[in-house]
Amino acid sequence: MSSQEAPSIAFILSLIGGILILLSGVAFSLWFFSGGHNPWGMMGGDWGMMGDWGFPFGFMSGFSLIALVAGIIVVIGAVMLNARPAEHMAWGVVILVFSIISLLGMGGFFIGALLGIAGGALALSWRPASKA
Repeated sequence: MSSQEAPSIAFILSLIGGILILLSGVAFSLWFFSGGHNPWGMMGGDWGMMGDWGFPFGFMSGFSLIALVAGIIVVIGAVMLNARPAEHMAWGVVILVFSIISLLGMGGFFIGALLGIAGGALALSWRPASKA
């Protein structure tokens, strides 16, 4: 482990945001790939009186996969931001871009995307302490 300081607040916000994006991507993928039925068995295993909502499930499942991939990349970007703080600009851009892309798939219930955007912006603006 190096003694070099890292952008810890940017790392924490990005990691939490990435985990939320990943969890929402998994949840919506389960829902869309189950045909829109409730995979957890609540409300009688189906949506009860709501019936089939008529969403274009193929189209929406693509958005859930985008959120899943974006969540994985945001988590990897956060871990790499912590591991290689000298490359904070590159990892900040990766976190910021994929947090914005995750908004297509609801972006971690929108909170995850906001945390990822804030973490990416903090990573871009972070400067190591001077050794004066």
